[in-house]
Amino acid sequence: MLKGISPLLSPELLALLHRMGHGDELVLADAHFPGHSIHRTVLRADGLEIAPLLDAILPLFELDGYVPDPLAMMAPVEGDTLDPEVERRYRAAIERHQPGAPAILRLERFAFYERARGAFAVLMTGETAKYGNLILKKGVTPAG
Repeated sequence: MLKGISPLLSPELLALLHRMGHGDELVLADAHFPGHSIHRTVLRADGLEIAPLLDAILPLFELDGYVPDPLAMMAPVEGDTLDPEVERRYRAAIERHQPGAPAILRLERFAFYERARGAFAVLMTGETAKYGNLILKKGVTPAG
């Protein structure tokens, strides 16, 4: 255990967050996401939901302030509906750590998959909410 670092963050996830550079993206994938077929770098956080992981990751991770969309989620497929509570939970965690962060961009399903293919890594979670995937773009850590 490390003092001041959430026990939700595995040593592998901490190392991965450290290796990411400005502009790199991390996919926080729900339990249904095809992470292993989309990406070669996949970490597991089975049993953990995304909102608590955001509370653990965001104190250590600056969102990219140089792009309009450092946050992205999958848009619903035509005929499906979104549960607004999912984004509300994510947004609450984001605002706790990075107040005023831009709105979450919604990407069409296959556009989301394409963006995920270009990510630094995929973190498979235990999130079961439909359309619960979230992409974070890493920014520059502020000095001091």
